[in-house]
Amino acid sequence: MLDESKSANLLLLQTASDGKTVPPPDGEPKFSLLKQQLESQPELEAKGGTMTMTMATSITTTSTTGNNNSLIDSRGCAKPQKKLWFRGVRPSKFRHVYGLPTRKECCYTDISVVRSGNDGNFCAINPTFLAIVADTTFVVIPINQTGRIDFQCCKVIGHTGQILDLKWNPFDDNMIASASDDCTIKLWKIPEGGLTSNLSECSTELVGHKRKVLHIEWHPTAANVLISAGFDHLICVWDVGNSDKTLLNVIHCHVDMIYSLAINRDGSLIATTSKDKKLRVIEPRSGIVVSEGICHMGTKCSKAVFLDNDRILTTGFSRHSDRQYAVWNQHDLKKPLVQEVIDSSSGVVTPYFDYDTKMIYLAGKGDGNIRYYELVDEAPYVYYLNQFLSGQPQKALGFMPKRGVNVAQCEVFRFYKLHAAGNICEPISMIVPRKSTLFQSDLYPDTLADIPAIGAKEWFQGRNVQPMLRSMKTGESILDANANQKTRNSESKYATIHHTSSKHNVLNNHHGNHNGNSNNHSHSNGTNGTALNGSNYTNGNSVTSLTNGGKNNKENEIDNRKFDNNTKKFAFLSQPTIPDYRPQAIIEKSQKTSTNQSTKFHQLQAIFGQHQTANHKDIANLQNNLLSNSRNSSRNSSLENINLLNSENELRKAFNKQAEEIKSLRKSLNNSEKRVRELEAEVKRLQLQQKH
Repeated sequence: MLDESKSANLLLLQTASDGKTVPPPDGEPKFSLLKQQLESQPELEAKGGTMTMTMATSITTTSTTGNNNSLIDSRGCAKPQKKLWFRGVRPSKFRHVYGLPTRKECCYTDISVVRSGNDGNFCAINPTFLAIVADTTFVVIPINQTGRIDFQCCKVIGHTGQILDLKWNPFDDNMIASASDDCTIKLWKIPEGGLTSNLSECSTELVGHKRKVLHIEWHPTAANVLISAGFDHLICVWDVGNSDKTLLNVIHCHVDMIYSLAINRDGSLIATTSKDKKLRVIEPRSGIVVSEGICHMGTKCSKAVFLDNDRILTTGFSRHSDRQYAVWNQHDLKKPLVQEVIDSSSGVVTPYFDYDTKMIYLAGKGDGNIRYYELVDEAPYVYYLNQFLSGQPQKALGFMPKRGVNVAQCEVFRFYKLHAAGNICEPISMIVPRKSTLFQSDLYPDTLADIPAIGAKEWFQGRNVQPMLRSMKTGESILDANANQKTRNSESKYATIHHTSSKHNVLNNHHGNHNGNSNNHSHSNGTNGTALNGSNYTNGNSVTSLTNGGKNNKENEIDNRKFDNNTKKFAFLSQPTIPDYRPQAIIEKSQKTSTNQSTKFHQLQAIFGQHQTANHKDIANLQNNLLSNSRNSSRNSSLENINLLNSENELRKAFNKQAEEIKSLRKSLNNSEKRVRELEAEVKRLQLQQKH
């Protein structure tokens, strides 16, 4: 039995390397010895010995008031700190974006998809047309014409080799450029409403490459500027609107096959990936290589696309054939900002960047999925969001420009997927789930407009400008919106000034009459310092004072408001009355009433309106008249129904014909309005240039 304040029963076995039990020395506390043994445990284990501690009974420690000493050293018994491995969910409005495939009846079926092994762009889309490559030809389909496609009536025929790339003009929805294996680039003008027969004559043919043309890109800000890359390791810059000098520049900086061609948002730089594993950033007007570096170590095809904030994203293969992506600073290509492995598949990955939402989509050839990521300005720069999964592999993908997406459905991107095995082109919508049906301004900032910012000549002289933007809510360009706002402001200002001047004229007449009738008022007002004979104007916005100098400005404003209300109330009296001489359809009832003939109401009034009792004979005559009229009306209605049934087909034909005419007229009107807007924008741009 130990002391009452401290009691413990502990059996300690101290085992050395020789296996002997060493008893604790007399006078030394057992617990301090235990502490020494625990501290020396690693040394004993290193020597091969073991230490066994057996607790015979439980340790009981009883503390009394005023005694804080403990026999057990509990400093090593603290609970270890747990590190939180779950970092939480990064907030993002695009975290729940999902892909919505289209029903089969809304797809484009029976399409002869090209079976080429190249990695070109075989599908091009704009808000009006869909173009799909079919070997040496391509088909142009109106975007609203879904279902089964007749390939024999809407082909574009003109190339003698396989078509390797297609791109619509961003400033003209009816012009498309095609690059072919026959070393030429051809521009085609598609008529309004689509093709009714095969098109074989191109509007412009560009000849300059010595071998097949692999890639083409339209300039995003300059009109009629096209950039192409060929198998001859050359990059050509074209001015398709200048018939005298079409070829502006030829760039000789590649020593091997060019895998991809990309252009930045303002068109001042282009980026290329090549078979020599290098990523190059080039100034297209001078041909100077701004920066270059090793892109991906694999030998397969690599792709590049410009991002925002002077960055580039590339996709390619590692040394071990793993698919990967990398983000680069376009001014320093020695080392990527970030590089990640995607998977180990063999299909070439093509990146698609949405500048408005800062989302990047990665789609591999032969894959059934589309991965999408969100880009940020800080490391790691790329955040994985989700992927769209499908059981059908894709041959190629095209995408709709942002001005063609469905805003009411919260659609932020739309792919057009060419199935590898089904001869189908399937639209896939990327949608942000929102409950509200109103316009979502955070999802749709101002996007690229279909109006060029500068001309080809100005751009080639060294001028760089940002592209023209348009509102996704109203559909008009920002320049037009600002001009319309200025026009509305000037018109409202002119209307205010005109209304104020007319009000001043009325007040002056009132003052003149008042002064002519009483001269005493003029003398008294003259003594008070206020003249009634004249009006005090300040820039045409002040109002004549009707009172003496003792009234304040608030009373004057109240009087002016009352006067404005009175003038507006009786404004219709000053407008001339315009008689309406349009002929009116005369019905039988109104004709009888106008000629004072006896109608049914008159007959009833004559019979029952008198104080004397009506005769039974008159009532019988009235009933007979009513029955005969009802029979005649029923007979006439049946005949009319028969005539309507007989002429139903003719009415349908006439209605369909009129609907087609109205549709064509609307299209022509839209085109004319679009042309007017383009000319107005050009005039404003020239005026701004003259001012500068």
